[in-house]
Amino acid sequence: MWVAALLAVTLLGTGLVFLSPDRHAGKLAAGISAVPAVATVYMYWVYLTQHQGAGNALLSPGDVAFSQQVPWMELGGFQIAYYVGLDGVSMPLLTLTTILTTLAIVSAWTPIGERQSQFYGLMLLMETSLIGVFTALDFFLWFVFWEGVLIPMYLLIGVWGGPRRKYAAIKFFVYTNVASLIMFTGLFALVFSTDLTSLALPAMAEAFRSASGLPEVAGVGLATISFVLMFFGFAVKVPVFPLHTWLPDAHVEAPTPVSVMLAGVLLKMGTYALLRFNFTMLAETARALAIPLAIVGVVSVIYGAMLALAQRDLKRIVAYSSISSMGYVILGLVAFTPHGMGGATFQMVAHGLISGLMFMCVGVIYNTTHTRMVGDMSGLADRMPKTIAVFVAAAFGYMGLPLMAGFAAEFLIFQGAFDAATLGSAAPILTSAAMFGIVVVAGYLLWAMQRTLFGEFELGTDYDVTPAAFHDVAPLVVLLLLVIVLGVAPDLSYQMIQNSLVSLVGGGA
Repeated sequence: MWVAALLAVTLLGTGLVFLSPDRHAGKLAAGISAVPAVATVYMYWVYLTQHQGAGNALLSPGDVAFSQQVPWMELGGFQIAYYVGLDGVSMPLLTLTTILTTLAIVSAWTPIGERQSQFYGLMLLMETSLIGVFTALDFFLWFVFWEGVLIPMYLLIGVWGGPRRKYAAIKFFVYTNVASLIMFTGLFALVFSTDLTSLALPAMAEAFRSASGLPEVAGVGLATISFVLMFFGFAVKVPVFPLHTWLPDAHVEAPTPVSVMLAGVLLKMGTYALLRFNFTMLAETARALAIPLAIVGVVSVIYGAMLALAQRDLKRIVAYSSISSMGYVILGLVAFTPHGMGGATFQMVAHGLISGLMFMCVGVIYNTTHTRMVGDMSGLADRMPKTIAVFVAAAFGYMGLPLMAGFAAEFLIFQGAFDAATLGSAAPILTSAAMFGIVVVAGYLLWAMQRTLFGEFELGTDYDVTPAAFHDVAPLVVLLLLVIVLGVAPDLSYQMIQNSLVSLVGGGA
């Protein structure tokens, strides 16, 4: 009943906020979103202390906590159910979602000045869909939530975004919706080749793993074709090179709270789905395609970092950094080692916190200076000391500073990928190339900080630069503390992640 309660609170809260006056909408939305945030922290603690069983990578009923299954309907010969639950991978991502939503809503109190009830209502509606994505264990239910995320995100960008908001919103919607159709085609090609009568994800995983004699298309096995189609569909959401072009436009035009959710949670939908479907249900195919997939990941790391190096807009710099960071996740997943896959999953959580923190810092700076261009400002550290202190700490976290979550995630990925059997003799080369991305990250972040934060104060606009308000700085401090806590004690998440991945990687932690 816990998951149902989370969905009910956020969905009812959506309606309540939509009907509330603008002047109360922000505070009301923050209060409502705090309920699932507190509830998921409690659920996280219960899972951490009482449910640390090791099942079969995400989809073993013995490794699912807080589960609930209620028959729903029969559709096209398939039994559809309201089937939800949490394991060691979805639990951290669910907690990340609820905490980040609350902080993003609080950070929106300053920049959102009109139609506030609609804005905050859509934020809660997006949270409802995200909760469903990370908890649903029936494909039909999961797909409803997966597509449901598109609607509020499209409106949040298209209505409250920047000058090119309509173009960015349409591009985001077209890319992700077409990708969903391609993914759907690949998955149901497999479904129709089996005798499945249920769309429960554990049943689908078992059927795909045990399927034999699948047909071939033009000499290529159906499992390979389906894997490629599904990978393409999910990779757009990640995104990886060359499917990334929608992301910078969406980030630049989106309001800061929406960018926080986009980078912090929505991109993780893609990597989570890759792990849930491609690397769990079609593990043997993933192992066979490991080297080309790893190359895609490494190219994304280097290409995203190089593009960030060429930017002058702080938001674009952070946006392209996300493409680079998600490349590490792909590299870790294809390693099929305990630390590779575990580190990749931990990177989803770490990057969600750090990227959300970076976008919030950029948003606070923009709200004060009304510019994001590196060449238009300098010496901000003297005028906004608290905000800039957090921004510097977040930047070093992005660079992989030890005792911060980003370092732990990247170290585990590199350790797991360096001698991965799936990558053979190419493993050290691919891992070393990916490690070079950290050097580029340090280069563009240090350059951007040196130009904007230090030196003599200058500003290319006529606005007064004063210290940010408490409600602007508080979410930054909370996120920074979480980044440090997971960096100092990564086992708070990493142990439950590995326990859920043991069977998939074929060995102990």
